[in-house]
Amino acid sequence: MAHIHADAPFVPLNIAVLTVSDTRGFDRDGSGDLLCAHLIAAGHWLGERRIVPDDIYRIRAVVSEWIARDGIHAVLVNGGTGFTPRDTTPETLAPLFDKAIDGFGELFRQISHGDIGASTIQSRAIGGVANHTLVFALPGSPKACATAWDGILASQLDARTRPCNFVAMVRPDATPCVSRQPATTPVAAERVEEKPA
Repeated sequence: MAHIHADAPFVPLNIAVLTVSDTRGFDRDGSGDLLCAHLIAAGHWLGERRIVPDDIYRIRAVVSEWIARDGIHAVLVNGGTGFTPRDTTPETLAPLFDKAIDGFGELFRQISHGDIGASTIQSRAIGGVANHTLVFALPGSPKACATAWDGILASQLDARTRPCNFVAMVRPDATPCVSRQPATTPVAAERVEEKPA
């Protein structure tokens, strides 16, 4: 079970937030507001915040810009993860990933099951690493964003979380997880022969 290691320092991340919506502006962006408030309350920095329509190329352009920029450590995208014809966020982001974080979507759906039952299978939340930047796509509802932050992201974006977290992958100055430290080859002890008395 993951826990916060008291002796490890907190390492703030610079996190960008993108809301995908055809209808919302900043005055009605409850999910974006929630994510910004949560990441700031946790001690991270808000790198930038934008809203774009459900359009593959506009979403991809913004996320590509952020992952190419030095100093953006993580991108949180909310919206466009359902099954309507306009929901294209997973298809938009997946080609950008160098590595998919399959466990993010799996765990999100597992946690959500307690709240929404079998309807959780309709969430296509995904995560990945792109150009040493963490990218997570969440559903567009504030409740789902709170579930993702509280249940997964708050701990995985905290360098104090043990046994493992993602911070050292995007902040080289953070202490790596024990499981990601290079293995050392044991050195055979030299045999010391005692001289006869």
